[in-house]
Amino acid sequence: MYTIDSGLSYAAGPTEVPLIEQTIGDFFDAMADAQPRSEALVCRHEGKRYTYRELQIESNRLASALLATGLVPGDRVGIWSHNNSAWVLMQLATAKAGLILVNINPAYRTAEVEYALNKVGCKLLVTMSSFKTSDYLAMLRELAPELATAKAGELRSARLPHLRRVVWIDKAEQGGQEPGMQRFSALLASGDPADPRVGQVQRGLKNTDPINIQFTSGTTGFPKGATLTHRNILNNGFFIGECMKLTPADRLCIPVPLYHCFGMVLGNLACLTHGSAIVYPNDGFDPLLVLETVQAERCTGLHGVPTMFIAELDHPRFAEFDLSTLRTGIMAGSPCPIEVMKRVAGLMHMDEVTIAYGMTETSPVSCQSATDTPQAKRVSTVGQVHPHLEVKVVDPGTGATVPRGATGELCTRGYSVMHGYWEDEAKTREAIDDEHWMHTGDLATMDEEGYVNIVGRIKDMVIRGGENVYPREIEEFLYRHPAIQDVQVVGVPDPKYGEELCAWIIVKPGQALTEDAVRDFCKGQIAHQKIPRYIRFVDAFPMTVTGKIQKFKIRETMRHELGLDEAKTA
Repeated sequence: MYTIDSGLSYAAGPTEVPLIEQTIGDFFDAMADAQPRSEALVCRHEGKRYTYRELQIESNRLASALLATGLVPGDRVGIWSHNNSAWVLMQLATAKAGLILVNINPAYRTAEVEYALNKVGCKLLVTMSSFKTSDYLAMLRELAPELATAKAGELRSARLPHLRRVVWIDKAEQGGQEPGMQRFSALLASGDPADPRVGQVQRGLKNTDPINIQFTSGTTGFPKGATLTHRNILNNGFFIGECMKLTPADRLCIPVPLYHCFGMVLGNLACLTHGSAIVYPNDGFDPLLVLETVQAERCTGLHGVPTMFIAELDHPRFAEFDLSTLRTGIMAGSPCPIEVMKRVAGLMHMDEVTIAYGMTETSPVSCQSATDTPQAKRVSTVGQVHPHLEVKVVDPGTGATVPRGATGELCTRGYSVMHGYWEDEAKTREAIDDEHWMHTGDLATMDEEGYVNIVGRIKDMVIRGGENVYPREIEEFLYRHPAIQDVQVVGVPDPKYGEELCAWIIVKPGQALTEDAVRDFCKGQIAHQKIPRYIRFVDAFPMTVTGKIQKFKIRETMRHELGLDEAKTA
C-alpha cells in the first residue's frame, strides 16, 4: 500500500512483497531448478538459444574459467561489447564468482577506455573485436603495444598497469589468433561447470557485496563509476518485472544496450527474476530487425527509448509485421512524448506498456507506471514510486519538501541507492545527503495520488527574462504537429533575455515544414515567451549509445553557429 503525504510532495512505496535477500547467483540457480527446460535466452543474430538449465551450466562453466585465471572475489572485470550471449554469461558468471562486472560504453575510444580501466583497476577485459567503425582490438593494441609479445594472462602494460588479460569475443566462423589475447570461446571451454570452487565462492558472498560498476555519462568532468550491489539490481529487476506483470510465458525483445541499466536490469534481470525469455534481435539497434524479431519470436514485450519506438513506427515496412503478440514493455531513457506513447499503445498493440524513470545511481528505476495505470496518467507521468522506496520533491535551494503540485528536485531513498561512486567519497557525498537521499538533478512535480511527472533537468531549465521555462512542455506541444517526427528544445544564451529557446526538429518522411509554419502553429496556443526564437530542421540528434539525447551538444552547436558564448551574456 502506498503512503502519500496529504499536503507535501512525498510518497513511499508498498512493502507487502518482501525484498529479495539472496545473491544474483543463488536466485538464478533457484529459477533454473524451478523451470530448467524453459527458454531463457534467444540471440537471433548469433543463432543461439539457451534453456534456463543450459544458461546455468554455461554460466557456471564461465565462472570456473574466470576463477582459474587467478581472479578472486572483489576483482574488477570489464566488458566492452554490444549485445550478445557472452554479455549475459559474463553478467551471471561474475555474480557467481564474486567479481565486479564493469560495464564499458561501446562508444568509448582510446582515452575513455583507458580512463575507465584504470579508474577501477580492471584485471581482465572481455571485448568485441569490432563493431561498425569501432575497432576495439586496434584501440587496445594502441593503448597496450605490449600485447604483441605478451603471453595470454601475463600482460604488463605501462598505460594499463592493472590489466593482465584481454579476451575477445570470437564468432564460430572466425579463424586466426590475436597476439596476447585469448578467444572467449577458448576461455569458456576451459571451465568446468561442476567446479566445486564456484559453489564455494558463491556460498561465501553477501547480497550487499558490490557486483557492478557503471560509468555515468560524464557530460561534465570525468565519468564516475556508480557501484551497485546484488541487492540493488536484483530487487530492482524484480520489481520492474512485477510492474510489467511478467511471467514464464513472456518473451521480452531487448534492443536496448546491455552496458546500460536499461538492458541489463530492466531487460535481463526483469526476465530472469520471473522465468521469462530474453530475446536479442541484434547486437546493435536496427528497427527492421526489431520488427522481424517480435513477429518471428512472438514476443510479448518490447523495450526502447522514444527514438527507437519512433524509428519502428515510422519504418516504411512497419505495416508488414504482425505485432499482435505484444502487450507490454518499457519506454524510458529520456522523456516519453505523449503522442508517441499513444501510437505505441495503439499501433503496436502494447496496451500495457509502462513508463519507467530512474538513474544509474538508483539501480536504476525509482518510479514506474503499471500495466493498469489509467491511460491519462500513463501518458503524462512516470508512474508512482516503486516498492520499498521513497521519493520526495524538494526546493533545490533550501532542501525543503515542496507542496503537492509544485516543481522541485526529485530525491529518492531506499534499497536501490548505489553503494557509492567507486573510490570517490567526495562525489558520493555530493549526490547522497546525510539522510541517505539521492539527489537526482531532475525537476519534477507530484500529484495528489503520488504520480510523478518529470518536467526537465535542473541544468536544462531555461530562464528567459526571469521566467522559468521547461523545454519538456514545449516539446510535448510541438509533437502534436502532424509533420513533426521528433523535437528537442534547449536554451541558448541571449544578451537581452539571458536565454532564448531553440528547437531542433526532425520532419516526418515525405512532409515539408518551415520555420514560419512552426511559429504559426504555436501562436495563440502557448505563451509567446515559450515560442522558440531559433528553429532548425535536422536529420538526427546527437545522442549516446543508449538513445539519450545530448542536449549539451545541441547547445554547443547553436552557440557556435550564432557566435554566442557564456562570457558574452554573463
